[in-house]
Amino acid sequence: MTAQDAAPGGPGILLVLDGWGHAQPGADNAVDAARTPVLDELTRRHPSTLADASGEAVGLLPGTVGNSEIGHMVIGAGRPLPYDSLLVQQHIDSGELRENPRLVALLDALAAGVGALHLVGLCSDGQIHANVGHLSELLAAAAARRVPRVWIHVITDGRDVADGTADTYLTQVTALAAAAGTGQIASVIGRGYAMDKAGNLELTDKAVHLVADAVGAEVNTASEAVHASERGDEWVAPSILRDATAAGIADGDGLVWFNFRSDRIQQLADRLLDHVAATARTVHTLSLAQYDTRADIPALVQRADASGGLADELTAAGVRSVRIAEAEKFEHVTYYVNGRDSTVRSVEEHIRITGPGAPDYRARPEMNLDQVTDAVVEAAARPGVDLVIANLANIDVVGHTGDYSATVKACEHTDAAVARIVTAAAQSGRWLLLVGDHGNAEKMTKQAPDGTTRPYGGHTTHPVPLVVVPSHEGAGTALPERATLADVAPTVLHLLGHKPGSAMTGRPLL
Repeated sequence: MTAQDAAPGGPGILLVLDGWGHAQPGADNAVDAARTPVLDELTRRHPSTLADASGEAVGLLPGTVGNSEIGHMVIGAGRPLPYDSLLVQQHIDSGELRENPRLVALLDALAAGVGALHLVGLCSDGQIHANVGHLSELLAAAAARRVPRVWIHVITDGRDVADGTADTYLTQVTALAAAAGTGQIASVIGRGYAMDKAGNLELTDKAVHLVADAVGAEVNTASEAVHASERGDEWVAPSILRDATAAGIADGDGLVWFNFRSDRIQQLADRLLDHVAATARTVHTLSLAQYDTRADIPALVQRADASGGLADELTAAGVRSVRIAEAEKFEHVTYYVNGRDSTVRSVEEHIRITGPGAPDYRARPEMNLDQVTDAVVEAAARPGVDLVIANLANIDVVGHTGDYSATVKACEHTDAAVARIVTAAAQSGRWLLLVGDHGNAEKMTKQAPDGTTRPYGGHTTHPVPLVVVPSHEGAGTALPERATLADVAPTVLHLLGHKPGSAMTGRPLL
């Protein structure tokens, strides 16, 4: 390869294959089982490596699975970013959270006015949206400040952790409350209702009325509600415990949301606060970490600064980009890649692909991939577009169903879409960088707390493939044996003919 062959500076495509992880072949590896001749050939023929996408490599606690939010943020930032879960844990370990002035003021006011504290959040240890262990610190703080009543509104998971494990986490919540000396489970509801982010307000309102008004099916125990669900932990019906029918929000009560991730709880938070205000009640609310809500909800733990990343560098250089994804992942190629900045910059064009109705991903593992691919091909053909950033969501979104067969098909549909995009890149003289944002479909079973092996639709700690397809033959070079997601932005800038940003600690891989 000559120096001229390797010279960067041309237009390109950054293609994120969501949930595309790498693991050894096995009976639960849907990525390996799928027929993916294009991805296999690209990995064999062009510069490729494995990139770390979990744990400390991206700013998470050691051993913590990656996720789409932190994955896209680090891809964009060009450096690991202390994630909200890590920052919350640091505040707990240092004692800062329990003594946080906002939390102390709320708890003292409730104790003085004999108000109740409502704690609302996802009760699992999946570490994607929440960690049930964080609840322990909030309960301990409430006990120390002598808050008279503490109601726990449990959201069951079944997605970030194996389905069928909600009972185990209910037992853990009860144990945490007993250890703290305060707290009682008031209500139970599946995340399918409480953590919808697709604008399905009918689902969200069931969670609103459960938490705010204690309206739901009456059950004797939380476990009873879980076992009554015919659709698994994710769809546990809104249920109120019979000894907690007075656990609705009263005027002057306090509420703390303990999910550390915003995107799937903010629709409920906004809707609930609107409802409480409309019914002439005041609730004093806090969030464990910073939320992107319409309502002003003060956070106990602030976010890490994610500025100075790819979007800022592209803007400063006048590099025009087009961002493309299905609705499920649209924020990831815009808001998260841009460092949690919702500003649409003058050099950006955003294309959000939507489909009709509520999708059944198991029945339609192709999702709206054809429309996404069409948009990528069209954008790549435009001479004025320097960079196309797109997310192919299928492997992750279908993988989350835990349906192995459907996920295999999702991988195969993705391979066919990549074939079209590779052709479009070649026709327009573009380089192509493909990378996963975290693992998922390469490990679709998990050992449950009771020792049984169960279907698993959550994320993994496995590395993700990273492949660079040069804009012309003979321009390839070997990549390092290992990389991280922090290396993506510097590599993209290098391929575009620009130096990495000064805030980036990642390195160009070429």
